Amino acid sequence: MTTELTGPPTTDTPAETSRLNLPQSTSLVMGSIIGVGIFSLPYAIASYGPISLVAMALATVGAVALAFMFAVLSRRIPAEGGPYAYARAAFGNGFGFSQAWLYWITAWAGNAAIAVGWVFYVEKFVNKGGSTFGAIVIALVGLWIPAAVNLSGVRNTGVFQLWTTVLKFVPLALMATVGLLFIKAGNFTPWNTSGDTNLSAIGGAMAICLFSYLGVECAAVAAGKVRNPERNVPKSTIYGTLGSAVVYMLSLIAVFGILPSSALAQDSNQASYSAAADSIAGGSWLGYVVAAAVIVSGIGALNGWTMICAEMPLAASKDGLFPHRFGKLSGRGVPAFGIVSSTFLASVAVVISYLGTHGATVFTTLVLMTGITAAIPYAASALAQIKWRVMDRERGHTPHFALDMGVAIVALVMSLAFIWYSRNSGDNWYVVWGPFLMAGGAAVLGIPVYLAQRDSMTEPAPVPEYK
Repeated sequence: MTTELTGPPTTDTPAETSRLNLPQSTSLVMGSIIGVGIFSLPYAIASYGPISLVAMALATVGAVALAFMFAVLSRRIPAEGGPYAYARAAFGNGFGFSQAWLYWITAWAGNAAIAVGWVFYVEKFVNKGGSTFGAIVIALVGLWIPAAVNLSGVRNTGVFQLWTTVLKFVPLALMATVGLLFIKAGNFTPWNTSGDTNLSAIGGAMAICLFSYLGVECAAVAAGKVRNPERNVPKSTIYGTLGSAVVYMLSLIAVFGILPSSALAQDSNQASYSAAADSIAGGSWLGYVVAAAVIVSGIGALNGWTMICAEMPLAASKDGLFPHRFGKLSGRGVPAFGIVSSTFLASVAVVISYLGTHGATVFTTLVLMTGITAAIPYAASALAQIKWRVMDRERGHTPHFALDMGVAIVALVMSLAFIWYSRNSGDNWYVVWGPFLMAGGAAVLGIPVYLAQRDSMTEPAPVPEYK
């Protein structure tokens, strides 16, 4: 746990200048949330129709609730690890290890998913024939460039993250403003094209939309790399999530209003934002500009998540829950082993996703699996907040009690909904429940690691008072 600062320092020490400032930590949150997913989201939810906008609104409520919850938790425990740190402090080492292990899986498997989705946009410029070998090479380049940036030091990572976030935000902001002028009201009908009830359609679309908000906790996870974390982590978490939410909602409304759902559902429009941009410009040039923005967006998201891949096991290693090698820092002050090993595992997952005729199914299952392994630590954080606020009330310390409890309950419900709807479509039970089987199998692999580390685990520090 970091030492509380009584005021802003007059000068920055070398250790402080190597940490992320508020704009950089905010860009870490936004850059991790806004990856490739949002740019292909309209295609993914087009089969449900414009009613998907309701699902996105509900997902946004859940994401904002998570952001506010993590902001409060990070003021109470401004420690590295985010969800892992909260689960461990509230429920002990065993439960803490399980959340650290699951979240680590989320980070590197999510990187694999981002890289595979990123390939589609890169192939608008190279490998236009769709060669499998070429696609694998592109994806691996997308994984290892951010790894190299992260290995070069925290300052370079922060600068890279800030500028990729700025560049990716510009086209989204343009679609969320100029794009609104090209909306046709007729494109919002029929409202529900899924053939299911409105409730079922909203639920199915919401699981996909929720995946787009993974990353709200990134500043809390990387608290050890943020200057004055008690002040900057809560602010960057809220600012980054709200900024992402605004451009998400407005730009999605624009895309659904520019193109009808029937057009968005076509395979030729998988690059949904490029297709909408082409419709605005009346040609293909603007679509290529958007594709370039997606490439920047994807590499920025991979840069942020590569940091998170190493920060979670770094925090767990310091507490004795993960092997010692994850806690060693390189000469540049970064956990090199965590960065390299996580990127290697993501690379393996990428190669597997392209093998055989069922590569697309493997990729979809991988995406949904990361949703499960992220939502469980989210739910654990909500339970920790509920437990601590109830204890606070028993001690007579009740400022913001109703607000904090309400936010935590919403975050818990949304996390459980995220888990429940993370199912594949299909007739075979092992396909439908494949994401759960993969998540369970990955979780089981952590058992021998836990048994090996059990005797070296330190006891969690007492939980500080509410702030």
